[in-house]
Amino acid sequence: MKAAERKLDIFPHIFPLEYFERMKKIAEGNQGLAAALKRWMHIPVLWDLGRRIQMMKRWPGYQQVLTLSMPAIEFLGSDSETPELARLANDGMAEIVARHPELFPCFVASLPMNNVQASLDEMDRAIGTLGAKGVQIFTNVNGRPLDEPEFFPIFERMSRKYDLPIWVHPSRTAKWADYPTEQKSKYEMWWLFGWPYETSVFMGRLVFSGMYDKLPKLKIITHHLGAMVPFLANRVGYGMDQFGSRTADEDYEGLRKRMKKRPVDYFKMFYNDTSINGWASGIRCGLDFFGTERVLFGTDCPFDPQGGPLFIRETFKALDKLKLKSADRRKIYSGNAVNLLRLQLPNEAVRRKK
Repeated sequence: MKAAERKLDIFPHIFPLEYFERMKKIAEGNQGLAAALKRWMHIPVLWDLGRRIQMMKRWPGYQQVLTLSMPAIEFLGSDSETPELARLANDGMAEIVARHPELFPCFVASLPMNNVQASLDEMDRAIGTLGAKGVQIFTNVNGRPLDEPEFFPIFERMSRKYDLPIWVHPSRTAKWADYPTEQKSKYEMWWLFGWPYETSVFMGRLVFSGMYDKLPKLKIITHHLGAMVPFLANRVGYGMDQFGSRTADEDYEGLRKRMKKRPVDYFKMFYNDTSINGWASGIRCGLDFFGTERVLFGTDCPFDPQGGPLFIRETFKALDKLKLKSADRRKIYSGNAVNLLRLQLPNEAVRRKK
């Protein structure tokens, strides 16, 4: 039989079952988590591995690099409680990969980011012992920005010791009001527009904090194709060429002069997934800004109106609509991920079973 094209989804979400059961117990005393749990119970592909596998087999060649679903580990407990939760999640992920390597070539480790030392320890265990191919963090740590010095060792170790990517997922809730006169965000704006804003600000904070000058080999994968950045490319470009001209109480102009590149060129150093719900024009915009070398196939499965298959199917359609060159198509679907994660896969393409 002809080999099926490998399509390696680098940003789907899952809950290992034992971890999910623990979360249900935590939700009994957490109103916000209980509300999220209500939705998760109606998405069985999120926690029922059998149903996920059945769904995935609709598309020969389709595979997933597993990432843990929200919420962030640090949202679930104190700094003494979250390390054990991270271990439970990562052990569950490693078990899934070991049982079904033909569908799940690897997983991304979760960290208890409210405990930096425990995060470093779990990073070493998950990558060194369990075989994780990177770590996932969120755009803030219970409201704290990631460019705070306390978190620098996370980025440094991933860059200098492991040379593996950091997946970044947006995170904010309805408690983050849209206006200072209000107590909460209305109409789910915190998610619809808040998450792209959150990701874009995370990217900007890393750029202007000098993170890429300190760690030039740092590899970060943003969710949702760099969020607002590609669409606002010239605003980021020409606008931030004037960095500091709008500020009087900080020496941003001096900071700009010390930067080794134009600000916009640092933004182009991020890697990004195609997870924008199957919008071909948006993917084209992302490719135009980041280039085919820094865009990877990702779907956000299973958070679509059909509970799993829709975003996968629509992302396939969007990429087909772009009529990419065959070499660029291979890069996006699997080549960039294989290189970035240093994956050792049995064949260049996944064989169809007879």
